Amino acid sequence: MLISVDHVQLAAPPGSEEVLRGFYEGVLGMREIPKPPVLAARGGCWFEAGGVQLHLGIESDFRPAKKAHPGLRVRDIKAYADRLTARGAEVTWDDNLPGHLRFYAEDPVGNRLEFLEPQG
Repeated sequence: MLISVDHVQLAAPPGSEEVLRGFYEGVLGMREIPKPPVLAARGGCWFEAGGVQLHLGIESDFRPAKKAHPGLRVRDIKAYADRLTARGAEVTWDDNLPGHLRFYAEDPVGNRLEFLEPQG
């Protein structure tokens, strides 16, 4: 029986770990968590915030996810969008999900990310 999502993995190109750290830590406010040594040897990096884990795995023939994406719930979404914008991320608001405020952004390698907050 499924009880929760443990993590979401996104792909990234070889050598992109530092730019990913700058975005996921510096822009999104997540913290990097250590990978087990056997997995760390493969490259990539893992991040966590509020019980959510995102794993960025290295893929030699990387293509960013333009449609597939994690949906990340946030608190005070307008302030969070302002944080991203102030740190250089482009935010695209979308009002097509009734009962929610939401926007999309891309990480520095082009992966789509959705941020949403239920209303009411």
